[in-house]
Amino acid sequence: MNLDFDAAGDIRFLQMNELEELRMEAYESSKIYKDQTKKWHDAKIMKKDISVGDLVLLFNSKVKVFPGKLRSRWSGPFKVMDISPCCTFELWSEEGGTFKVNGQRVKRYYDGDEKGTIEVIYPGDPLPEEEIF
Repeated sequence: MNLDFDAAGDIRFLQMNELEELRMEAYESSKIYKDQTKKWHDAKIMKKDISVGDLVLLFNSKVKVFPGKLRSRWSGPFKVMDISPCCTFELWSEEGGTFKVNGQRVKRYYDGDEKGTIEVIYPGDPLPEEEIF
């Protein structure tokens, strides 16, 4: 048994300081990891370009509403009547009138007329003159 209380107290004080330093290093590395993860996640988020008058689809998360597993969970299209600053959309439908929903539950509806035309080029066909280098 070590009966030198002053030496044992000094050793214990040093051990507590080392433990505090390890805790601070773990906190700093955790903060760095969280910052990097947030930066990566934010880079993957795509901005929604929805404005008043656009048509949108509404996501319905209630599984009971859709009994078939191959049925779509998106309903609509609905017309956007108003957009509030806190990302709340006021939608209009012929059946239900106007109602408000969270902006995370909507996505833009692309009608078949808005998409561009596709030009098919078969192998062996000459390329158009603009694309020849």
